[in-house]
Amino acid sequence: MLSPAELAALREDYSQRGLRRGDLDPDPIKQFNLWLAEAVERQMIEPNAMTVASVDATGQPWTRTILLKICDERGFTFFTNYEGAKGRHFAANARIAMTFWWGALERQVNITGTIEKTSREESAAYFHSRPESSQIGAWASAQSEVIAHREQLEKQFADALARYGQGEIPLPPYWGGYRVTPQTIEFWQGRRSRLHDRLRYTRQAGGEWKIERLSP
Repeated sequence: MLSPAELAALREDYSQRGLRRGDLDPDPIKQFNLWLAEAVERQMIEPNAMTVASVDATGQPWTRTILLKICDERGFTFFTNYEGAKGRHFAANARIAMTFWWGALERQVNITGTIEKTSREESAAYFHSRPESSQIGAWASAQSEVIAHREQLEKQFADALARYGQGEIPLPPYWGGYRVTPQTIEFWQGRRSRLHDRLRYTRQAGGEWKIERLSP
């Protein structure tokens, strides 16, 4: 167990590189994909993992880690159970925040925006690209609901496998994609002495992006 002093002493002095405005693509989605590609090249574990924040009906914020599956000119897309806790949060409040952390590159990306469901066609296309076991898992799990024990979940999986294990597995009616339309995208590069580089894109009324440097 760490002592308070040991915990307080944990720190890194980032020194790999800097980030200048001239380094950035005018399009933040293209810039994000460049950084994501570098994280993939570094063979980082799940470089597409992001922390997603939502707010429930009482105003309580919640976070969880989700895998990004599509990033294009439309925004950032992931897939999940619509009836889980986050799905209920998104239905009540479409505003969202996300963070990617790539420690090996001393980088993070922070995104804010609004969320909406993808089409059923796009959801189905991704669903059927998943491993069969993951497709069965979507039928087996009532996401975020309390269960008595692990064996209950395993029985639900076995039941779903017996029911849907032959032929194409149908897309559950409660499962699909969400797309985040970004309003701000901030690129953060660690620097020495905590003088980090922070450059933020903000979407303007006409759809163009304004880039500003922020104090660390």
